[in-house]
Amino acid sequence: MLLMSCGKDKEVLLPVAQETIVAEVKDHSPIYFFFNANEKDTLVEVNRNNSISSTNWLFNIDKRLPLRKVILEIKKLQNKKDNSAHKNEASENYFTYTDTVKKNLAFIPFTEIRYKLEKPDFNIRHFYLDRNDLVHYDELVFSKNQLEEFINKMPNTRLYFSYDKGMSFGKYIEYKLFLKKLNITQKGVTIKTKREYIY
Repeated sequence: MLLMSCGKDKEVLLPVAQETIVAEVKDHSPIYFFFNANEKDTLVEVNRNNSISSTNWLFNIDKRLPLRKVILEIKKLQNKKDNSAHKNEASENYFTYTDTVKKNLAFIPFTEIRYKLEKPDFNIRHFYLDRNDLVHYDELVFSKNQLEEFINKMPNTRLYFSYDKGMSFGKYIEYKLFLKKLNITQKGVTIKTKREYIY
Protein backbone atom coordinates (compact mmCIF):
# COMPACT_ATOMS: atom_id res chain seq x y z
CA MET A 1 0.00 0.00 0.00
CA LEU A 2 1.46 3.32 -1.04
CA LEU A 3 1.23 6.45 1.04
CA MET A 4 1.91 9.58 -0.96
CA SER A 5 2.78 12.68 0.96
CA CYS A 6 2.52 16.27 -0.11
CA GLY A 7 3.59 18.81 2.42
CA LYS A 8 3.68 18.47 6.16
CA ASP A 9 1.22 16.05 7.79
CA LYS A 10 -0.59 15.44 4.48
CA GLU A 11 -0.91 12.05 2.86
CA VAL A 12 -3.01 10.31 0.24
CA LEU A 13 -3.90 6.65 0.67
CA LEU A 14 -4.08 5.44 -2.93
CA PRO A 15 -6.31 2.64 -4.29
CA VAL A 16 -4.53 -0.67 -4.80
CA ALA A 17 -4.69 -3.35 -7.51
CA GLN A 18 -2.67 -6.28 -8.82
CA GLU A 19 -2.07 -5.00 -12.33
CA THR A 20 -0.76 -2.02 -14.24
CA ILE A 21 -2.74 -0.35 -17.04
CA VAL A 22 -0.22 2.43 -17.78
CA ALA A 23 3.22 2.23 -16.21
CA GLU A 24 4.68 5.66 -16.95
CA VAL A 25 3.43 9.18 -17.62
CA LYS A 26 5.86 11.93 -18.59
CA ASP A 27 5.43 15.70 -18.45
CA HIS A 28 2.83 15.68 -15.71
CA SER A 29 1.33 17.81 -12.95
CA PRO A 30 0.21 16.09 -9.72
CA ILE A 31 -3.14 16.95 -8.15
CA TYR A 32 -3.91 15.67 -4.64
CA PHE A 33 -7.30 14.86 -3.11
CA PHE A 34 -6.87 14.61 0.67
CA PHE A 35 -9.21 12.82 3.06
CA ASN A 36 -10.40 14.94 5.98
CA ALA A 37 -12.88 13.72 8.59
CA ASN A 38 -14.89 16.44 10.31
CA GLU A 39 -17.11 14.88 13.00
CA LYS A 40 -19.59 12.80 10.95
CA ASP A 41 -18.77 14.39 7.61
CA THR A 42 -16.00 13.57 5.15
CA LEU A 43 -14.37 16.52 3.44
CA VAL A 44 -12.33 16.60 0.24
CA GLU A 45 -9.35 18.93 0.25
CA VAL A 46 -7.92 19.41 -3.23
CA ASN A 47 -4.41 20.69 -3.82
CA ARG A 48 -4.59 21.94 -7.41
CA ASN A 49 -1.72 24.42 -7.21
CA ASN A 50 0.44 22.38 -9.58
CA SER A 51 -2.22 21.85 -12.25
CA ILE A 52 -0.49 23.21 -15.35
CA SER A 53 -2.98 22.94 -18.23
CA SER A 54 -0.40 22.08 -20.88
CA THR A 55 0.71 18.91 -19.04
CA ASN A 56 -0.76 15.50 -18.27
CA TRP A 57 -2.63 15.60 -14.95
CA LEU A 58 -2.17 12.87 -12.34
CA PHE A 59 -5.12 12.65 -9.96
CA ASN A 60 -3.82 11.26 -6.67
CA ILE A 61 -7.10 10.60 -4.86
CA ASP A 62 -7.47 9.10 -1.39
CA LYS A 63 -9.32 5.80 -1.75
CA ARG A 64 -11.46 6.47 1.36
CA LEU A 65 -13.19 9.51 -0.16
CA PRO A 66 -16.85 9.12 -1.24
CA LEU A 67 -17.24 9.00 -5.00
CA ARG A 68 -19.94 11.71 -5.15
CA LYS A 69 -17.61 14.32 -3.61
CA VAL A 70 -14.63 13.29 -5.70
CA ILE A 71 -16.58 13.58 -8.96
CA LEU A 72 -17.76 17.09 -8.10
CA GLU A 73 -14.13 18.22 -7.84
CA ILE A 74 -13.06 16.26 -10.93
CA LYS A 75 -15.73 17.98 -13.02
CA LYS A 76 -14.44 21.39 -11.90
CA LEU A 77 -10.89 20.45 -12.87
CA GLN A 78 -11.97 19.00 -16.22
CA ASN A 79 -13.74 22.26 -17.01
CA LYS A 80 -10.72 24.27 -15.94
CA LYS A 81 -8.43 22.35 -18.27
CA ASP A 82 -10.90 22.30 -21.17
CA ASN A 83 -11.33 26.07 -21.00
CA SER A 84 -7.68 26.94 -20.53
CA ALA A 85 -6.00 28.98 -23.25
CA HIS A 86 -2.83 27.00 -22.57
CA LYS A 87 -4.40 23.56 -22.93
CA ASN A 88 -2.37 20.98 -24.86
CA GLU A 89 -4.79 18.85 -26.90
CA ALA A 90 -2.46 15.86 -26.53
CA SER A 91 -2.41 16.01 -22.73
CA GLU A 92 -4.28 13.37 -20.74
CA ASN A 93 -5.85 12.94 -17.30
CA TYR A 94 -4.97 9.86 -15.21
CA PHE A 95 -6.09 8.33 -11.94
CA THR A 96 -3.17 6.93 -9.94
CA TYR A 97 -3.13 3.72 -7.90
CA THR A 98 -0.62 1.26 -6.50
CA ASP A 99 0.18 -2.05 -8.22
CA THR A 100 0.87 -4.31 -5.23
CA VAL A 101 2.44 -7.03 -7.39
CA LYS A 102 4.98 -4.89 -9.22
CA LYS A 103 5.14 -2.48 -6.26
CA ASN A 104 4.93 0.59 -8.45
CA LEU A 105 2.69 3.55 -9.15
CA ALA A 106 0.25 2.84 -12.00
CA PHE A 107 -2.20 4.95 -13.99
CA ILE A 108 -5.67 4.74 -15.56
CA PRO A 109 -6.52 7.29 -18.28
CA PHE A 110 -9.94 8.94 -18.02
CA THR A 111 -9.52 12.03 -20.22
CA GLU A 112 -12.56 11.41 -22.41
CA ILE A 113 -15.01 10.44 -19.66
CA ARG A 114 -17.72 12.97 -18.92
CA TYR A 115 -19.54 12.47 -15.64
CA LYS A 116 -23.25 12.99 -15.10
CA LEU A 117 -24.35 13.45 -11.49
CA GLU A 118 -27.83 12.16 -12.17
CA LYS A 119 -29.83 9.04 -12.92
CA PRO A 120 -29.95 8.25 -16.66
CA ASP A 121 -33.15 8.90 -18.61
CA PHE A 122 -35.55 5.95 -18.83
CA ASN A 123 -34.53 5.25 -22.45
CA ILE A 124 -30.83 4.83 -21.62
CA ARG A 125 -29.89 1.22 -20.99
CA HIS A 126 -27.41 1.04 -18.13
CA PHE A 127 -25.95 -1.14 -15.42
CA TYR A 128 -25.91 0.34 -11.93
CA LEU A 129 -22.90 -0.85 -9.92
CA ASP A 130 -23.39 -0.58 -6.17
CA ARG A 131 -20.88 -0.51 -3.32
CA ASN A 132 -21.50 -4.20 -2.48
CA ASP A 133 -20.31 -5.72 -5.81
CA LEU A 134 -23.89 -6.12 -7.05
CA VAL A 135 -25.13 -5.10 -10.49
CA HIS A 136 -28.64 -3.69 -11.04
CA TYR A 137 -30.30 -3.84 -14.45
CA ASP A 138 -33.97 -2.88 -14.61
CA GLU A 139 -35.50 -5.02 -11.86
CA LEU A 140 -32.70 -7.60 -11.85
CA VAL A 141 -29.88 -7.75 -9.28
CA PHE A 142 -26.89 -10.07 -9.65
CA SER A 143 -23.21 -10.45 -8.77
CA LYS A 144 -20.67 -8.45 -10.76
CA ASN A 145 -19.03 -11.78 -11.64
CA GLN A 146 -22.12 -12.61 -13.73
CA LEU A 147 -21.95 -9.37 -15.70
CA GLU A 148 -19.90 -10.63 -18.65
CA GLU A 149 -22.21 -13.61 -19.20
CA PHE A 150 -25.28 -11.37 -18.87
CA ILE A 151 -24.04 -8.86 -21.46
CA ASN A 152 -23.09 -11.60 -23.91
CA LYS A 153 -26.70 -12.83 -23.91
CA MET A 154 -28.23 -9.43 -24.61
CA PRO A 155 -29.79 -8.33 -27.92
CA ASN A 156 -28.46 -5.37 -29.91
CA THR A 157 -28.15 -2.39 -27.60
CA ARG A 158 -25.97 0.48 -26.38
CA LEU A 159 -25.01 0.19 -22.74
CA TYR A 160 -23.72 2.64 -20.15
CA PHE A 161 -22.39 2.19 -16.64
CA SER A 162 -23.60 4.07 -13.61
CA TYR A 163 -22.19 4.00 -10.09
CA ASP A 164 -23.43 4.24 -6.53
CA LYS A 165 -22.55 7.76 -5.42
CA GLY A 166 -21.93 6.49 -1.88
CA MET A 167 -19.17 4.04 -2.80
CA SER A 168 -15.58 4.89 -1.97
CA PHE A 169 -13.22 6.08 -4.67
CA GLY A 170 -11.17 2.93 -4.03
CA LYS A 171 -14.20 0.77 -4.90
CA TYR A 172 -14.76 2.83 -8.06
CA ILE A 173 -11.19 2.13 -9.24
CA GLU A 174 -11.70 -1.55 -8.43
CA TYR A 175 -14.75 -1.53 -10.72
CA LYS A 176 -12.89 0.32 -13.47
CA LEU A 177 -10.18 -2.32 -13.55
CA PHE A 178 -12.77 -5.11 -13.42
CA LEU A 179 -14.73 -3.69 -16.37
CA LYS A 180 -11.58 -3.41 -18.50
CA LYS A 181 -11.28 -7.20 -18.33
CA LEU A 182 -14.77 -7.94 -19.66
CA ASN A 183 -14.71 -9.96 -22.87
CA ILE A 184 -17.76 -8.82 -24.83
CA THR A 185 -18.35 -11.16 -27.77
CA GLN A 186 -22.02 -10.46 -28.46
CA LYS A 187 -22.41 -8.72 -31.83
CA GLY A 188 -24.49 -5.58 -31.77
CA VAL A 189 -23.76 -4.78 -28.12
CA THR A 190 -21.86 -1.53 -27.65
CA ILE A 191 -20.41 -0.37 -24.34
CA LYS A 192 -20.32 3.44 -24.19
CA THR A 193 -17.33 4.39 -22.06
CA LYS A 194 -17.16 8.16 -22.53
CA ARG A 195 -20.10 8.93 -20.25
CA GLU A 196 -20.71 7.67 -16.72
CA TYR A 197 -23.56 8.35 -14.33
CA ILE A 198 -23.08 8.85 -10.61
CA TYR A 199 -26.19 8.83 -8.42
